Amino acid sequence: MSGRRVSEVGLLRLVSLGLVSPDSDDVAGVVRHLGAVQAQDLPGALTSLALRTRSRSRAAVVAACDAGTVVRSWPMRGTLHCVPAEDLGWMLPLGTVRPRVQAARRRGELGLTDADVERAGELALGAVPATREALFAVWERAGLDPVKGRGYHLLGALAADGVLCFGPFDHGDDAERGATTEKLEPVIVDVARWIPAPRRLERDEALGEWARRYFRSHGPATRADFARWTNIPAADVDVGLALVRPELASLDVDGTDYLMDPAVPDLLAARRRQALGVHLLPGFDEFVLGYGRRDDVLEPEHLDRIVPGGNGVFRATVVHRGRIVGTWAAPRGRLEVAPFGTLDERTEAAVGRAHARLP
Repeated sequence: MSGRRVSEVGLLRLVSLGLVSPDSDDVAGVVRHLGAVQAQDLPGALTSLALRTRSRSRAAVVAACDAGTVVRSWPMRGTLHCVPAEDLGWMLPLGTVRPRVQAARRRGELGLTDADVERAGELALGAVPATREALFAVWERAGLDPVKGRGYHLLGALAADGVLCFGPFDHGDDAERGATTEKLEPVIVDVARWIPAPRRLERDEALGEWARRYFRSHGPATRADFARWTNIPAADVDVGLALVRPELASLDVDGTDYLMDPAVPDLLAARRRQALGVHLLPGFDEFVLGYGRRDDVLEPEHLDRIVPGGNGVFRATVVHRGRIVGTWAAPRGRLEVAPFGTLDERTEAAVGRAHARLP
């Protein structure tokens, strides 16, 4: 293809993010390694996690949620993520500081009060487990009209308080539970009951743990990348980074210090051929969303191609030789590729094979 540049940073990240030759089917372990996985696009999140398992099974990801080892909540940036169930409790106080301030301002605009949130929580604990539609119906009957963003606000506020989260799925009429991932309805649960044995960490210990997981799973990455990923206050970023820096390897990239798991370079050396190949990723995969800067793996002039108009909706990407080289879609199962340059026949064939193997 045109522009056959190799991004060593990109190749190292593919390895650290678990996208090259995964050797485990432990979905909860994958999420624990990554720290958190953006999940407002549920089908994409299922695929992202399945790509990091040996079996490449979306049903296995669903099963982990059904079993209670993985949950979805808003632990940081006010964005829905998959997280290890036992870690949600220590993540929320760290990652919701700024979103809570924004939510407090928004609450008045929606005509809601803190008392409304408290009342919604009382009603919710008497109604869950329940789908979002069912819970909103309970609130509506109680006079907490959930229209025009009010229901989502109440749900997000109660999630930030550690009261509710998304747990298992309602599989509808599926004869075999987990047999399909096409008609899943997330079920909202009581955190205290769904996660009976949360992991408890002191604040500094928790900051160090979050930094450790981020750099070991996303490295090579910078301090600014970690700050953007978590959106936690700068002082907290510095505390977490100071605690784990001695455990990490450093890589100088044009005068900027990048940190990573010391084992990653050797892993890349052993799996370099696979890393150099073609990878098809969902739109919100951590390879794209896990960093503040994307020019390590993407030509700046192509940024608008993966997130048109900067609207926050990321397109699925084609990665080759550690760089994002195009976008892809598969309406009605028919693969459509929009490369940024010209694909040679060999690369086109590799894209087709990668699509055929997608979970």
